Amino acid sequence: MSQDSPTHALPPPDAPEDLEAVASRASLPEVLLLASVFVIAACGLVYELAAGALASYLLGDSVLQFSTIIGSYLFAMGLGSWLSRFIDRQLVAHFLRLELLVGVIGGLMPAALFTVHSLLPPGQVMAFRVLLYALVLVVGTLVGLEIPLVMRILKRHFRQRYALKELVSQVLTFDYLGALLVALAFPLVLVPQLGLVRTGLFFGLLNVAVAVWALWIFRARLRAWRSHAVACGLSVLVLLIGMAGADHLSTWAEDRFYGEHILFKESSDYQRIVVTQGQGGTRLFLNGNLQFHSRDEYRYHEALVHPAMAAQGAPRHVLVLGGGDGMAVREILRYPTVEQITLVELDPHMTTLFSTMPLLRQLNQDALLSRKLRIVNADAFGWLEQHPTMYDVIIIDFPDPSNFALGKLYTASFYKLIDLHLNASGFAVIQSTSPLVAPRSFWTVVNTVESVGLTATPYHAHVPSFGEWGYVLASRRPWVTPRSLPDGLRFISLDGLPALMNFPPDMARPEHLEVNRLSNQALVHEFEREWGKLH
Repeated sequence: MSQDSPTHALPPPDAPEDLEAVASRASLPEVLLLASVFVIAACGLVYELAAGALASYLLGDSVLQFSTIIGSYLFAMGLGSWLSRFIDRQLVAHFLRLELLVGVIGGLMPAALFTVHSLLPPGQVMAFRVLLYALVLVVGTLVGLEIPLVMRILKRHFRQRYALKELVSQVLTFDYLGALLVALAFPLVLVPQLGLVRTGLFFGLLNVAVAVWALWIFRARLRAWRSHAVACGLSVLVLLIGMAGADHLSTWAEDRFYGEHILFKESSDYQRIVVTQGQGGTRLFLNGNLQFHSRDEYRYHEALVHPAMAAQGAPRHVLVLGGGDGMAVREILRYPTVEQITLVELDPHMTTLFSTMPLLRQLNQDALLSRKLRIVNADAFGWLEQHPTMYDVIIIDFPDPSNFALGKLYTASFYKLIDLHLNASGFAVIQSTSPLVAPRSFWTVVNTVESVGLTATPYHAHVPSFGEWGYVLASRRPWVTPRSLPDGLRFISLDGLPALMNFPPDMARPEHLEVNRLSNQALVHEFEREWGKLH
């Protein structure tokens, strides 16, 4: 009997059976094949999500990366489905080989991307992108072949059980259920518990398990059973070796990427948090982007906090948006008039880390443990919409507007909310990227603040880890040089403040700037163009 010959006679065309009757008489091989649909759907989605997460960690702009990865992956799946029409013989053997390829290539994809990114010279982003999208297209094409082959195997070898509508219904039901389970588990369980590398390898093993039970189900019909068995064994061995070395690989890759010893690393629901320590000091990275270096962070945070706090005169109620590292709160606590500080930080992992890790607590001088501080882990935009409290000073310390999710926090809509929460004599201050590297981005922030009726006072400071860095004061009254500053400052001084307000010609305000709105996200596009020139 040939491999593709049916095992049962066809049912009469006028005798369809309902789905419950089919399921009640389903044999173990049928159940395993239907279960394989659930597994391969889950595995396929994991590879797609892993590629998107890796791209956002290593290349930034999560919205752009996920959008392009998903689009490319779906295109490749469509291509794979179309190519399946050319496979007409030895369906089971082709399906078995396909599962091994998907399991090994898809399972090793996160590890391979991490390794290559670490080995490439700095600035070779294009080479990494080429490899990333090549792997996405290969894996997507292979995944697109799977479901059509399963449906044809079920129809060919168990066709007395199924009318076409029942076959499609059952297969797609299991396919969508597998996708739903993984979509929920990936951010909540898999990445936090296993990490991206182990998650990929684990689901690669599941794909290989599908090949193994296909080998067992059709063991009497496969022509080269021993060869297939050896291939399954080698695939399992490769993936198990990968699982055993996953921690070493991740540590090696991240050490090479960051160039220093990693003290702490964690993937939260929102970002990848890495703390490193070298001879120069301690550094914090979020999604691979430097947030501070302990040797000069005082310059950044003094410049961020004191021009607003000192100009207000006697601030009592202060709001900090972002700044979960507690450094800005540390500077605010220098003012004895302060009665309450509210810190709104999206990621609870940040505030927990910087209030518990001894080295980081030393850097922020236990600011996050102050009795004057109230920590709220929430989205700043939504929180401001729901809470009408007024503040004397608002410190806005968000990451740069590198994607649309962050760009919304630099829009006219957001600054209107700031205006509603600012007392008449109050000041808000916004960290606003580099006026030297990205002048159009910096002055777009100024332009957007002015568009909502607030007075904008731009200034800049030199922070060696970042270069020239910009800030924007927003208020209803003009900013004037304060009469006094707290004791113990290492960078900001009364004599030096006026110099921070002066911009040389190479940082002058450009013409024809747009207002950054939710509807256009002009700032994100400017930011990508200007900072992209450095890569």
